[in-house]
Amino acid sequence: MAEHERWQHEDVETNGIRLHCVTQGSGELVVLLHGFPENWYSWRHQIPALSRNFKVVAPDMRGYNLSDKPSGIDSYSIANLTADVTGLIRAFGAERAHVVGHDWGGAVAWMLAISHPEAVDRLAVLNCPHPAVFAENLLRNPRQLLRSWYMFFFQLPAVPEMAFSSFHYAALKRSFRGWAINKEAFTDEDIAELVEAAARPGALTGGINYYRAMFRNMGLLRERERMPRIQSPTLVIWAELDRALGKELTYGMDRYFDHGIQIKYIPDCSHWVQQEQPLLINQYLDEFLSGRVRR
Repeated sequence: MAEHERWQHEDVETNGIRLHCVTQGSGELVVLLHGFPENWYSWRHQIPALSRNFKVVAPDMRGYNLSDKPSGIDSYSIANLTADVTGLIRAFGAERAHVVGHDWGGAVAWMLAISHPEAVDRLAVLNCPHPAVFAENLLRNPRQLLRSWYMFFFQLPAVPEMAFSSFHYAALKRSFRGWAINKEAFTDEDIAELVEAAARPGALTGGINYYRAMFRNMGLLRERERMPRIQSPTLVIWAELDRALGKELTYGMDRYFDHGIQIKYIPDCSHWVQQEQPLLINQYLDEFLSGRVRR
């Protein structure tokens, strides 16, 4: 039986909405949170590998693919996104879980560990900066501000959705293989799967609403130095050739952690790190989540 034939698709009720999840394995709970403009499929290489030692749950996050897509920008506040995950953890019969996030999933994972430390055992984040460090760089790093131009573009109503969907989702297709250093990391079938998910009614708006909701709560820029320190053992994995997020976003994070932080840099790799370097990412995650790497 092929690895992908062993995973299960199921719907889970949490925080007043329904999330579609792919699950596999048994043991301690690991929740995999994807980024924009992706879905559970971004973890296709990690689900079977981690399921050898863990119960793995990879949801389509709120607004994406087969999950519910509530209307209104406020529905995508960080408070709602973190509540989705705490409810998801409880729905699988656990009080806490190992949480792994990439891109926007990483942002949710960071805030979950900050605001709900009781729910997070070990924390792993891939190519997403700690929110306080990101806020600082938006204020003081012109190069990162320029890299983040798309966040401002996403504030426009309807236009970003039109840009992504025009010409049969050409821009969306380019964002995957075009950004990748290893173009072979995305097969035609992979691109078709990711585009099909993003093309579902309301999915592009749901994903872009994460950015719109973020801009409605820019108090983060003022509150960054008062953020609670993260208590969970933490691993950051960072692909060094990320077009959107510079390597300097990993600097100066130690002051936000009670027990320090591990950082693994991956050269010659793009933002789509777990899809370009799956074997290495699987190794790092399995070792860290299993506690086999000394912190």
